[in-house]
Formats: sequence, C-alpha cells, structure tokens
Amino acid sequence: MSWLETILAGDEALFTLIHLDGANPLFDLVMPLLRNPLTWIPVYAFLLYFSVRKYGRQGLLWCLAFILVFGLCDYTAASIIKPWVGRLRPCNNSYLIFQEMIRELVHCGSGFSFPSAHSSNHFGLSFFIVFTFGRHFSWVKWPAIIWAVLVVYAQVYVGVHYPIDILGGLVLGFIMASLVRFLFLKFVPFQPLEAKS
Repeated sequence: MSWLETILAGDEALFTLIHLDGANPLFDLVMPLLRNPLTWIPVYAFLLYFSVRKYGRQGLLWCLAFILVFGLCDYTAASIIKPWVGRLRPCNNSYLIFQEMIRELVHCGSGFSFPSAHSSNHFGLSFFIVFTFGRHFSWVKWPAIIWAVLVVYAQVYVGVHYPIDILGGLVLGFIMASLVRFLFLKFVPFQPLEAKS
C-alpha cells in the first residue's frame, strides 16, 4: 500500500468514526443547523455591523478585508482546487465499501470534495478575526476558532466531506487570512481599542 493509499484509508476510517460511530440524536439535530447559512450569516452580519458602528472608517475597511478573505477562500477552494483535484464527496462516492451506510442528514450536493469550501471560508474568517481583533482582545481567539471547528465538524458529521477536506480548507483559510491580514495591517492603522467618538 502506497503512502497516499494509507492516508486515504485513514481518512475514510476517521470519517466513519465521526459520521457513523459518533452518530447520536442530538448531533443529528444540531449539526445540519450549524452548516446552514441561515445559522451563520446572521453571526457574520452582526460582526460587520458591530465593526462599522463601533470603529467607523477603520471598521468599514476591516469589513471589506473580512469579505475579501471570504471571497478569496471560496473562489480558490470551489473554482480552482476542487475541479483540479476532482475528489468525490463521501455521500457521492459509490466505490466506498460503506456507501450503503451513509446517513443522508442533508442534501449531498454536486461538485467535488477537496478542499471543503465551508472549511476554508470559516477558518479563513476566524483566523482573520484572530489576526486583527485578537491582537487587542485576547478573549476573541478561542470563540472564533471553536466556532469554525464546530461548523466544519458538522461537514464531516452530515457526510458531505472527509476529514482531509477539512484540513485542506483549514490550510487554505490560514494562507488567505494571513495574506489579507498582512496587506490590511500594512495599509490600515487598525486600533480597535480606540472606538470612534
């Protein structure tokens, strides 16, 4: 067995552990909600509103950078890497030996699996929050990361992504958030401790 086959076998084993062995009625209810845009869009919308309301022009520029992170992560994951890699989602992969045991908690969707766009988007946004607000408010770091972890764990739990898809999204999100953070802090004197008067 090659190293790639070993990694993919481990990936499928971890997927089985989360999606099948870790199944429970509470998660069956909560996890589909976590990955639903109606759940997370209000969270980000409030954050954008709060930033502009409290920090004025700096907050507006922060919002534009925040949206840029999302756009870069989403486009790179969905339009560049996914078509190039071409990995099928677990819920669409008829070659899996446990395919008949996949639990359809949400619509599987079309398209490919690696990397998870949800993972790249949410980790990218969370890392950007950590890189900017976290410099001044250390308490925001863990909630931001835990939020992303919960959303992307739901991706595996409902059967639409493998764990390696999540890891790939995390790396992509970190890269994009780091790039935008560098440019943002280079050109914007962002000091969120100093609210607008």
